[in-house]
Amino acid sequence: MTATTYLYVPGDMPQRFGKALRSGTDAVVLDLEDAVVAARKDEARTSVAEWVARCDPDGIELWVRVNPGDVQARDIRAVAGPNLTGIWLPKVESVRELEVADRILTECGADDARLSALVETATGLMAAPDIARSPRLRFLQIGEVDLAADLGIEVDDSAEQLLFARSRVVTASAAAGIEPPVAAVSVNFTDLPAFEADTRRLRRLGFAGRACIHPKQLQSVRAVFTPTAEEIGRAEEVLSRLASATSGVGVDAHGHLIDEAVARSARRVLARAR
Repeated sequence: MTATTYLYVPGDMPQRFGKALRSGTDAVVLDLEDAVVAARKDEARTSVAEWVARCDPDGIELWVRVNPGDVQARDIRAVAGPNLTGIWLPKVESVRELEVADRILTECGADDARLSALVETATGLMAAPDIARSPRLRFLQIGEVDLAADLGIEVDDSAEQLLFARSRVVTASAAAGIEPPVAAVSVNFTDLPAFEADTRRLRRLGFAGRACIHPKQLQSVRAVFTPTAEEIGRAEEVLSRLASATSGVGVDAHGHLIDEAVARSARRVLARAR
């Protein structure tokens, strides 16, 4: 099953690691970057590496967001191991950064570990189609706060200022044949109806899953990305009617045309349900 909820945990708070694993999330993201001040980076790296090596994920994905720059290789080497699902690379601007990470993981014997690239600059955004075809890449993401700062834009509640960036990474992902991008975090974990509505807009744009900063957000994200019984029934009906059609097109219960493009969307709904 593809994960839809990704819960961030600061890498210098090992007392929270186990709680995150039992929170009901599909994936835990141990953060060595923004959540950890410079003076505690080494301590966080050690704590995360030790925990990842000895924990029992029990089916939960374990990702680590590493630091950019000179310490990135050290971060990756420290956490590479059999329990690691993959690495989140921040501020990616070129394919070369993923190639370097791929080589390090190979040297460490982490053959199954995957990568996710966070697009957080204008340079990275324009390079997204190439980045999407990088080795080991499972999905793209946007670091929306950093990207907005780099672009010099002011984002309001509608976030319409980010529409181009969001659509670009969705398109780049589809063109490269990788998983759809995971939506960026929201600092809102108190007004859950608003958070859920925002997440639903991101799903309609083509995102699949969302990073979370608080366990309270998990249920809303799962509700958005889990098809309802009505959606499943409608998808099954579309496929059934098209299969029984005497030509390459059919008609649904509302008299609307059904073709292979409609069927692809229906199959996607059923895949999410599974």
